[in-house]
Amino acid sequence: MAAPRTQPASALPATLVEVAAHRVRDAIMSGSLQPGEKIVEEQLCADLGISRAPLREALRQLAQQGLVEHLPRRGSRVAQWSPRDILQLFELRGVLERHAIESALPLTDPDTALAPVRAALDHMRRAGTDLERDDAHREFHAAVVALADNRQLDIALEPILLKLQLPMAVNLREEARHHHAHDGIERHESILTALSSNDAAVVVAAMHDHGHLSYLPL
Repeated sequence: MAAPRTQPASALPATLVEVAAHRVRDAIMSGSLQPGEKIVEEQLCADLGISRAPLREALRQLAQQGLVEHLPRRGSRVAQWSPRDILQLFELRGVLERHAIESALPLTDPDTALAPVRAALDHMRRAGTDLERDDAHREFHAAVVALADNRQLDIALEPILLKLQLPMAVNLREEARHHHAHDGIERHESILTALSSNDAAVVVAAMHDHGHLSYLPL
């Protein structure tokens, strides 16, 4: 009988890395850690009750997602995006979404296929905190692209949505401050209605018109 496989001595407990990555990501997305702010490892280790090894692995993962930047001999800081960067990221998201929509529609079984999009929209409606709504907002756009059933497309979109989550959140919050608190939800309901038409041209127009840049200070 083969001996059980043992974990390499250098491997880090996944749970500690996941907890650290989740906490730092939440701090970035909520604005507790501001763009460009230095990440103080000693303080985070003390706050989380962990050693530097899992924290540094978590920061490495967040850097791969574009949320954290490593500075040679100076540690890490929260990634900072210029207005031009943000516009380019939104443009990339638009290109991928349009390709996904045109590849996916017409759907063979729209009611079943759109269930994840409906679920994400419902999560946006029921969110108890800004961060929960922001995560659901990202989930909504990921679910739209997932309609294409293209794994490489999903992989390409994920880091773009992570980088854009804070700008998307700012847009929703500013919209709520200037107008009705549920306007952002209604704009995404319009996208779901367009998807239910099963007409790619209708959906592309709805995505183009849904106002994702209207309240950003670009």
